[in-house]
Amino acid sequence: MLTVDFDRLGLRPGDRVLDMGCGAGRHAFEMFRRGGDVIAFDQDGDELAGVLEIFGAMREAGEVPAGAEADIKQGDALAMPFADEEFDRVVASEVLEHIPDDETAVAELVRVLRPGGTIAVTVPRWLPEKICWALSDQYHEVEGGHVRIYTGDELVGKLRAAGLEYVGKDHAHGLHSPYWWIKCAVGVDNDQHPLVKAYHQVLVWDIMRTPRWSTATRLAERALNPLVGKSLVLYLRKPDAA
Repeated sequence: MLTVDFDRLGLRPGDRVLDMGCGAGRHAFEMFRRGGDVIAFDQDGDELAGVLEIFGAMREAGEVPAGAEADIKQGDALAMPFADEEFDRVVASEVLEHIPDDETAVAELVRVLRPGGTIAVTVPRWLPEKICWALSDQYHEVEGGHVRIYTGDELVGKLRAAGLEYVGKDHAHGLHSPYWWIKCAVGVDNDQHPLVKAYHQVLVWDIMRTPRWSTATRLAERALNPLVGKSLVLYLRKPDAA
């Protein structure tokens, strides 16, 4: 389930790419599959170990082009262990809302991106997230949970202030907002509630592209994204050097 559109990001085979806060690796895997030279970066060593294992399985299965490389790196988003201007493309998906000092994290993203390079930043969208917070404290008051809700203008302003040029935006995962509203209403850990189980099956149909249902779920997602898409996706560019 991808949030970033890699065609819009401009990813090309051979690009040096960073997935900052990669988590389980969904975007890193797609960038590797497209021929990128990928670094999956996170502070969670256990998740990174799983990502590295899947990188190896992808290579053994012949899912990546010849010459594509992928590796992991553990560290702190506020002081990343990379050289200035090291990456052609950067992805930071659903990360900044977890970081108290987001301005330092943004500065680090800009530092490691080369002039002319592009970056995709995604965060939970303001309205769907606001509803989740209103319905349930448990949704966000957990260790490592969300510490803020961004408006689009606020986040664009912070990224521009750090030296990036705003290119455009998108919204994603419109089907997921109602699912999380239901979970927040009945209890975020209550996965056995009939409404939660039924809606979860819809999401499984969508993710697995079950032939009988995929057209319906794709059309529903497309219609819902502009209205209640759960993720805001921003595309930006670092200006060329003078």
